Amino acid sequence: MLSEAAEVNLHLHPKQSLVLDSPANEILYGGAAGGGKSHLVRVLAILLCVQIPGFQFYLFRRNSNDLEKNHIEGPKGFRNLLAPWFACGFCKIVKSEIRFSNGSKIWLCHCNDEKDVYKYQGAEMHAAALDEGTQFTEKMARFIRSRLRVPGLEIPPEWKSRLPLFLLSANPIGVGVEWVKRWFIDYQPPLSVAKMPNSEGGMLRQFVPALLEDNPSMMIDDPNYEAKLEGLGNAQLVAAMRRGDWSAVEGAYFKNFGNIIIPAFSLPRTWQRIVSFDWGGARPFSVGWWAISTGDWSPLYTDPCPFRVGELVRYREWYGASGPNTGLKMSNADIRDGIIQRSYNDPIIYHVADPSIFTARGAPSIAEDMRPTPERAGINFRPGYNDRVQGWKQMSDRIDGFDDRPMVWCFDTCVDSIRTIPMLIHDEEKPEDLDTDGEDHAADEWRYGMNSRPWTKPAPPRHAPIPTVTYRDLIDQHKRDMRSRARH
Repeated sequence: MLSEAAEVNLHLHPKQSLVLDSPANEILYGGAAGGGKSHLVRVLAILLCVQIPGFQFYLFRRNSNDLEKNHIEGPKGFRNLLAPWFACGFCKIVKSEIRFSNGSKIWLCHCNDEKDVYKYQGAEMHAAALDEGTQFTEKMARFIRSRLRVPGLEIPPEWKSRLPLFLLSANPIGVGVEWVKRWFIDYQPPLSVAKMPNSEGGMLRQFVPALLEDNPSMMIDDPNYEAKLEGLGNAQLVAAMRRGDWSAVEGAYFKNFGNIIIPAFSLPRTWQRIVSFDWGGARPFSVGWWAISTGDWSPLYTDPCPFRVGELVRYREWYGASGPNTGLKMSNADIRDGIIQRSYNDPIIYHVADPSIFTARGAPSIAEDMRPTPERAGINFRPGYNDRVQGWKQMSDRIDGFDDRPMVWCFDTCVDSIRTIPMLIHDEEKPEDLDTDGEDHAADEWRYGMNSRPWTKPAPPRHAPIPTVTYRDLIDQHKRDMRSRARH
């Protein structure tokens, strides 16, 4: 039994305490900045390790440096928080572990890259927390969750139905916003608890929203914190960080994508079509079908055509995925046949694809596998222009359009484009490019299509030049006027 002199302060505010009292065992806590996310994670880890001998709590951050700055050091880090217990020998920090005398441990872990999760393949995690969970990819989260199990532990009754436990703390920014929003925000109302199917982990899932107001300690520690959030200077970032708005993706590359989504309709056969393709095996592939407006849709419709000449309409897509950012590993022949079958004899003028499919590495290239032969139908792909920045510019320019009207449209049936593209963010080191950690396969395929139909925003109309009148011109004109009046 620890003496009173060795007590530590594990105080939580009411909103944070909801997580401790929740019946759920897969929980997202967060929203606005300053809601006390990291402190909750540390307190929860300590409580579980103290109450359950031999407990193994894994605390993850994407970057190893953040573990030191955010969780070890600082006035509320583990070193200060547990100082009385370190002094009396109840626990100690050894490298990246906090070891308790009852055999429990808090493991401080990081995953810079997706492959890093396999370092924990043999780990027995009784609870895991992804601090700043939106910095992780969905593949990372699913793998870490798969390591959760509690064999052989003597679990107190109040925790028995809630272990193993998977906790995420997050703000609505980062490469993982799409999957976190899909798991927790879009699925059900806040604070409600839902049993997930086995395909989604089979746990009891809950979202506990948190705002700055839910953490009075922050307002005491830093009275100007709210003003700092309001002064971030970017409306989307303020909405995300101050108000916890999950629909405001800070750093989103294609901010106006939602403006181009329209209900599907029957397209005139007179509109030519193109197909764009981004190949994938272990990763998803993406195929898009595009119609090119002629500005006229008669005789199919009698009312005036609302689409200008040259506007593109994405009317069909095929996204080859078996799960989050995971491909179907289909053969080239099956992909080829699938594209042909889904084209339904549309008036396609060309197919454009990722130029990497034309590379032969000691065997026929992917493009060769897909070409027609005397024995079978096929597709003659042309290599796409692969400049990423130019492609994103073409895509952005068409989405933004001119005269308050886009130059590209997307049917609401193209669900994977609608799901993934709005969540793609700028690369922090190269802002004109996309962060490649995002699920960008549909966007890459859009890029090949856009680069194959380059479009330039019309220059604003120029006014007629104002003639320059000299003093000599005025004198000459005055003389002409005088002679005209003298004649009359």
